[in-house]
Amino acid sequence: MSILFVLLTYIVIIAVNYYIRTPQPAPPELRAAIPRPQAPVMIKEFGFSVPQDYRFHPGHTWAMREGRENVRVGLDSFATELAGKIDRIEVVQPSRWVRQGQRLMTITADGTTFDLLSPVEGVVMGVNDDVVKNPSLAESDPYKDGWIAMLKSWDFLMNEKNLLQGSMVAPWMHYNVARLNKSLETVNPGLAQDGGVPLKGLLLKVNPELRRRLIKEFFLN
Repeated sequence: MSILFVLLTYIVIIAVNYYIRTPQPAPPELRAAIPRPQAPVMIKEFGFSVPQDYRFHPGHTWAMREGRENVRVGLDSFATELAGKIDRIEVVQPSRWVRQGQRLMTITADGTTFDLLSPVEGVVMGVNDDVVKNPSLAESDPYKDGWIAMLKSWDFLMNEKNLLQGSMVAPWMHYNVARLNKSLETVNPGLAQDGGVPLKGLLLKVNPELRRRLIKEFFLN
């Protein structure tokens, strides 16, 4: 009897630990109406217009904290310029739990498809239906009306340690352009840029092998 009791206790402990560690769907009250974003303060540095108080993931998505736990996320101008004309944006469904660095959205541009990763961990509260219906918003206004989703992120303070922010952002973007130019040197030097965002739609102007390499290098696919 004592052995059976110990075994049952062990099973209960495992079940409780599994429930605690396994992300649960967001309750309905988290999926409230999401307010429109405010226009960010932009500062020009290293040829880039950098939104203040935004945090950037190395895979070229951004996070903007709104309130205590809400985080608005999107893709940055480097990603939009590199992709060019975006035909479709598919975002994971609301109530889905995503981890930092896990796929949040899939971008399709002229038949080329690649994923962009979530800059933070949390539950997807809602998706910007406007940008899903009209992906050009992500190209023309990536830091405001082109936002992608709102997440409830309880561990934002921990997550932001892995993100670029403040004075680190512009040099990081400049470094990305330098890396991009180096990749183009032996293939098509005419596509290289002296500074600022890459040539619009450059991802579609290179051969398939280099395109796959650029997607892996800059979007971490």
